[in-house]
Amino acid sequence: MPNSVVLLDIKPQMVTAELQLPLNELELAFGHDVNRNSDKLVERLGTQLKAYILQHVHPVGSDGRNWAVSLQDMLVQPVQQSESGPYKELTVHLVLIPTDGNSTRNFTLNYDVIIHQVVSHFALVSVRQDWDNGLSQNHPYQVGVVRMDVPTNKILPLQVNIQQGSLWTGFTAMLGLGMQHIKEGTDHLLFLLTLLLPATLLVTRKQWGQFGGVGYSLVRIFKIVTAFTAGHSVTLLIGATGLFSFPGRPIEILIALSILISAIHAYKPIFPGKEMYIAAGFGLVHGMAFAETLVNLNLDAGRMALSILGFNLGIELMQLFIIAIIIPWLIILSYNNLYKGLRVGGAITAGTASVGWMVERITDKPNIVGSAVMAAAGYAQWLVLILAIAAVFSFFAPRRQNALG
Repeated sequence: MPNSVVLLDIKPQMVTAELQLPLNELELAFGHDVNRNSDKLVERLGTQLKAYILQHVHPVGSDGRNWAVSLQDMLVQPVQQSESGPYKELTVHLVLIPTDGNSTRNFTLNYDVIIHQVVSHFALVSVRQDWDNGLSQNHPYQVGVVRMDVPTNKILPLQVNIQQGSLWTGFTAMLGLGMQHIKEGTDHLLFLLTLLLPATLLVTRKQWGQFGGVGYSLVRIFKIVTAFTAGHSVTLLIGATGLFSFPGRPIEILIALSILISAIHAYKPIFPGKEMYIAAGFGLVHGMAFAETLVNLNLDAGRMALSILGFNLGIELMQLFIIAIIIPWLIILSYNNLYKGLRVGGAITAGTASVGWMVERITDKPNIVGSAVMAAAGYAQWLVLILAIAAVFSFFAPRRQNALG
């Protein structure tokens, strides 16, 4: 049978806990029919469940004083992937508040939900989030197991002792998280790179024309990148601080649309000279998606400020690194007629990917286009190498001015 899971989020003033309780096991210990009409379980038995859970969770500080425990919410959810097969569980969120002078990093957890009646049951206890030690919710680590001790026939309390962290550790972890986010954010990078694809070219008779020169190209690239940074920084700040919440799916669809518009522009100029404003506008949309990573951290004001700064700085560093290893090759290729093929091919590829993503995000079903793009992203370093080789080849080949695009 499935076991319970206890996930702890360590914060300076409190510990929040998420309990994941399988209904079949809970029914044996709770003494009520929780599986019948389980979708309405909280409505039917919410008061009794709350009293039961609070009766069996007792954290105690290092000075022997009991912490205050409050229950925030309960929700029944299905679990599909498990060794025990599909089942339903009750997810419970608790807040554990220590007494004055007690650290949230050192306490004793007296816990026997379900286990007090079902002696074969056990609970895996893990730390899911610990900002001061650079631990995000994606990489929890186990601190112990609560189960019946057979020799003594007792349920022994779990000693929770977590090493002291620091603001610097938390900040650098957010920096790394921002770098990782943009590294894996294929759609964010594709929008920016597609918008930069024609940035080295002049416009002649409403067509992309010849290379505008190194100075011209660098100024345009700087303006576009800066505008995109300013745009997403604004909405990242607004979203992460909780001033405004953004709906997830519409944002993801708009991000795919932004790639399609930049792809059309890379194929044929539709807003020449106004790329900076397009980058800033769609940067606002991309920043809404970035904010989702931070909004659920529930940090105090100081740590949230450091998180926003570190995360945004990480995004910029990785973004600038990727641009730095790609743009020089694009500038070199812009001297040659080869660039027209690269620009048109890149625009068509980006446009196809954007349409695939839009369909995928509207229907909530994966498709072959989205899967192919994500698979190709795994070979990004080889694509950059091919681009570099092509640029070196074009540099030594006879140069001709770029014909009209």
